[in-house]
Amino acid sequence: MEISFSLRVTRHVSRIDSLTTGCIFPDPEYNCSMHKKTHPWLWLLAFLLTLLLAVYQRLSGPTYPISGQETITGIIIQYKFSRSWTSGSELPIHIAGAGPGLELRLHYRRFPYSSGEKWTKTAMEKIEGGFEAAIPGQSPAGKVAYKVEAAVKGKRIWLNRGQPVVARFKGEVPTALLIFHVIFMFAGLLLALRTGLEALRRDGCWQKLVPWTLAVTSVGGLILGPLVQKYAFGAYWTGFPLGGDLTDSKTLFAVLFWLAAFFMRKKSRWWPLAATVLMITVYLIPHSMLGSELNYQTGKIETAKEVRGSTLKIK
Repeated sequence: MEISFSLRVTRHVSRIDSLTTGCIFPDPEYNCSMHKKTHPWLWLLAFLLTLLLAVYQRLSGPTYPISGQETITGIIIQYKFSRSWTSGSELPIHIAGAGPGLELRLHYRRFPYSSGEKWTKTAMEKIEGGFEAAIPGQSPAGKVAYKVEAAVKGKRIWLNRGQPVVARFKGEVPTALLIFHVIFMFAGLLLALRTGLEALRRDGCWQKLVPWTLAVTSVGGLILGPLVQKYAFGAYWTGFPLGGDLTDSKTLFAVLFWLAAFFMRKKSRWWPLAATVLMITVYLIPHSMLGSELNYQTGKIETAKEVRGSTLKIK
């Protein structure tokens, strides 16, 4: 009886110790290697959070198209403005809407603006059900700002409230490479969230998840990511310490935190938790902010010097 009671006390103490030391259990009958209980609902929760962050990344980034509609003298005009296009190819502008006397004019210029450079204006061609025009293709990382003016019966309005849309051109990235890059990045996020949820459990066994999170995130962000960057903008790395590219820099810091969590995984649950929080923060920062930008004056690709919104209030 006394032996049985002592064994139960020992197990209880070892589990209390696990709150600060992770899954290092003195009792050989209760340790991570023998912890068979799984929690599928934690994987489901991690997947739902990953999906939510993926949608946020897609909608919040500066490459997501801008859509809307305007009405002028009873004519409904619908538009969808692209903010990313393949370098060397014309950027097509399509507007849906037709009515008696309706005319549309496209205004565009290179971005950032150069002193003395004026807007190029061109009448949009009428087609069945709407209008179309095109902006000349630019070099990789080249940007153009554009806006569309509508006129009918002496009345004029600007689409998108007159705010210029900035589109960036990029080199063509092999589809397979881009798909694998995206898969590895979001798989790393899924593993990070699952690791963090496991570290929150009293008897969680996060140690085996940390190496997988580090490996998958490193492949996606430090191997496949630079390859995508090279194809798109001609440089493997433009983040810290070589430049100010926010996407590269935040990826590097996320990997460094998971590297620290890897070495400290058997000593404390706080490192994987901190790395998980940082990972979430990384994905809350819109993709491609402070990204590569062509300096038209020097002809060199640089990092954007300031965070810019989806549109600019510039006349």
